[in-house]
Amino acid sequence: MPTYRDEALVLRTHKLGEADRIITLLSRRRGKIRAVAKGVRRTSSKFGARLEPFSHVDLQFAEGRSLDVVTQVESLDAFGPALTEDYPTYTAGQVMLETADRLVVEEGEPSLQQYLLLVGALRVLNRGTADGPRPASMVLDSYLLRALAVAGYAPSFHDCARCGVVGPHTAFSPVAGGVVCERCRPAGASRPSPDTLELLGALLEGRWVDTRDVPTSTAREASGITSAFATWHLDRNLRSLVHVER
Repeated sequence: MPTYRDEALVLRTHKLGEADRIITLLSRRRGKIRAVAKGVRRTSSKFGARLEPFSHVDLQFAEGRSLDVVTQVESLDAFGPALTEDYPTYTAGQVMLETADRLVVEEGEPSLQQYLLLVGALRVLNRGTADGPRPASMVLDSYLLRALAVAGYAPSFHDCARCGVVGPHTAFSPVAGGVVCERCRPAGASRPSPDTLELLGALLEGRWVDTRDVPTSTAREASGITSAFATWHLDRNLRSLVHVER
């Protein structure tokens, strides 16, 4: 039976039969993988704890007819234990897993950028940014904006998202894809503060130095805009997003 290895992050699991689980993973080389972990629910299983959501692992698979089978697992990063000790961090991580699962649709299609982005975001949740710790909700907002950009939904926070006229502009519309000029402004567009738009641009580009000492009101407004933008472009609400503390 042919085998292969890959690094992956566990997105979700569900039960199969009396002792097995189907594991959904986002991998470095093969994108999304759904595989069977046999006997993993037994207390005697050698690698059951390594195949829980948030586990970053190196795996060997045996190719199967419908689903591949996990045959070996080595832990690379155990993000889960640290995340579960802090509710805001844990819920932010859950949204990240759900978003990656939603954005990477086709199984077996490489999605290296989404994989690297997810692993990096979970590391930041655990260890802080290169410029020090940031609130979990801010790390999540940065991840959501960047993951959507990789998927082809990059928001504009300076030039008009519809006609391209050079900004800055003061209206924002998730439907239009970002800030809009007065001529393109649709009904219902919000008017975030200039500081909020500056913060959103920094989060999208990963400029953590520019996110220091942000007022709570600015961070909260940025989170609301990010949530609305993600919800629109993912077609429906992320189930875990409602539990995030903002």
